Amino acid sequence: MDRSGLSVSAVADRTGYSKTSWDRYLNGRLLAPKGAVIALAEVTGTNPVHLTTMWELAERAWSRSEMRHDMTMEAIRISQARAALGEFGPPPGTGGRGATATSGVAGPAGVAPVVPSQPTATTAPDTDGAVGAPRGGSFGEGSRGRSQNGRAARAPEPPVTSAEGSAGAPAAQRQAAAGGPPDEGRASGRDTSEGARRRRPLLMFLAGVVGALAVIAVAFFLTGGDGTKAAGAPGPSATAPSPAPDLPAGVKCAGVGCTGKDPENMGCGGTLAKTSTSVTVGTTLVEVRYSKTCGAAWARVTRAAQGDTVTVSAAGAARQTGSVAAAGDTDAYTPMVSVAGGAAAKACVTLTSGQEGCTK
Repeated sequence: MDRSGLSVSAVADRTGYSKTSWDRYLNGRLLAPKGAVIALAEVTGTNPVHLTTMWELAERAWSRSEMRHDMTMEAIRISQARAALGEFGPPPGTGGRGATATSGVAGPAGVAPVVPSQPTATTAPDTDGAVGAPRGGSFGEGSRGRSQNGRAARAPEPPVTSAEGSAGAPAAQRQAAAGGPPDEGRASGRDTSEGARRRRPLLMFLAGVVGALAVIAVAFFLTGGDGTKAAGAPGPSATAPSPAPDLPAGVKCAGVGCTGKDPENMGCGGTLAKTSTSVTVGTTLVEVRYSKTCGAAWARVTRAAQGDTVTVSAAGAARQTGSVAAAGDTDAYTPMVSVAGGAAAKACVTLTSGQEGCTK
């Protein structure tokens, strides 16, 4: 164009492509169709072989750019998936396997069971529920204490001889040190102590069983019963990972969110889009443009005239329509429809001359 001295408007008038289209082609926002390149060679007096060769190189470069973008997006998805999986690490000390109780401790996750506190030597209850004298004291002192509280007093124990006192005092002290009751209260005190000793192992056993069942239930829930972590099992992360990767800069929609929206305004055009199928009706070119990043397709018509209408349709999506509105424009495109691939969309054109045609 510089060598020919033609302006963008002059090239648009002579090639049949609009000035808007040539601005996009020359600014690198849109890959020019091969027909536009051939028309440019004709109006500027350039060897078309050279320009078509450069167009092929440019088309390959755009394809490689799209491939690199796809690979970058895939790498982002992989890194995000690995980061999300890293938040679901195995519990400490389990080596990545199901949780087990700490050795020597019954209960879930190594928590020792709580054993009810046992009566101490100074607060051991009597058989009638009253708190008596310390177990190191004589039986007579305990009876006197209960008599003063309004309870039935027991008969005082008979006096002991000096020989019995000398032998019995150490025995009473040994019983007090061992936490045992006096001689005459030995029967009731022994029953209480032995019952507590019997209950302690039982409570330990029951706590261990409950803890083991809790561990098994948690492991079954997390693994889904087949040794692998259930897909829906919640992890320890405070925030759930995003359901979809972040879109590239400038892209404002994806999938069904793009249906009915302008592809240029949503950032789905340019290097992110490519032509899936095309057909020529008369001199008008109809294309299906597809953006894998946005997951959407739209129809574009070039070398058209004012009043020409183009539509795009896909299964499960509402048909979208575009038309050439201004007299100086020769191209138009439709809003987008959400599709899984460009081949799932179909573009049709209706010319003011009455001709119609659709892509396959």
